[in-house]
Amino acid sequence: MAPRELVLMTDHSSTEGSREMLVTAARTLTGRDPVQMDARHFMTGGNGRITADGDGLLLEAGQLTVTTDTVLVYEIPPHRRRHFEDCQRLLRAHGARSLGTDGQAWRAATEKDRTTECFVRDGIAHMPTVAFSRPTANEAAEAFDRLGRDVWARPTIGMGGHDVFHITTHPQLTAAARHYATAGEDWLISRDAANFLPDGRRHQYRVVVLGGRVLRAVEHIQPDPDAPCNESRGAVSTLLHEEDLPTGLAELAISATKSLGLPFAGVDLAAESGGVVFEVNVHPMFGTVRGLETVAMPYTAAHLQPA
Repeated sequence: MAPRELVLMTDHSSTEGSREMLVTAARTLTGRDPVQMDARHFMTGGNGRITADGDGLLLEAGQLTVTTDTVLVYEIPPHRRRHFEDCQRLLRAHGARSLGTDGQAWRAATEKDRTTECFVRDGIAHMPTVAFSRPTANEAAEAFDRLGRDVWARPTIGMGGHDVFHITTHPQLTAAARHYATAGEDWLISRDAANFLPDGRRHQYRVVVLGGRVLRAVEHIQPDPDAPCNESRGAVSTLLHEEDLPTGLAELAISATKSLGLPFAGVDLAAESGGVVFEVNVHPMFGTVRGLETVAMPYTAAHLQPA
């Protein structure tokens, strides 16, 4: 019997760039390209179909029909993930070999208020946080005062450090609240972690975890203390060896992924304030320096191992 196809399912409208690296990883590991399918066909209102096919499954989208038992899911933007949950349920129901079928775990990581609830439940160290949905001016101000008047505000669902603000004054808080109200977004504020280097630059770490082990560790250094530590916002990234991480951060990253129910994730965290997690990313970017070897290939290989 000919081997079944390996399917790579991503949102083809995304410009993040992970798809190309996963194609290379699959080609390197299997000797052939995966079948690429646009995840938008399988979102709410799409024309994609998933049905059983013997001990595998049949995926249909437009003119493309594929028989498979393995589906790599990646590069699904945060704001589209709820629309992808029916597809996840069907993939799981039909026994697809995939790390991307747990919609509830995705929600827990994508919606930052849920992330905080999981961390509180499981004792995962994080900065004190208050979530808002259309707060009054007094509610926002009281929370801001309670958190020490030095906080970071961010949308409940977001990516790339966009719409994230460092707030130290009531006028800044008012401006942020107005911004989120205009955008129709829920948001939250978290106490600043004081994650500074001696020269005043911000720094934090991204630790990518797969199956309870660290695949990749990166330090992000941000010269602007009022900007988030994202490369897209000016931070510089340096690849580290796992042993170069501050003591306890690898274990904290692994615990954070387990708290949310994710087998694979990228964890943003800092060593200051006793070691704290900022957020957990369902689909972390692989990175241009050794991203193929350190993340894309292990992630792909995890789908090819015998069940």
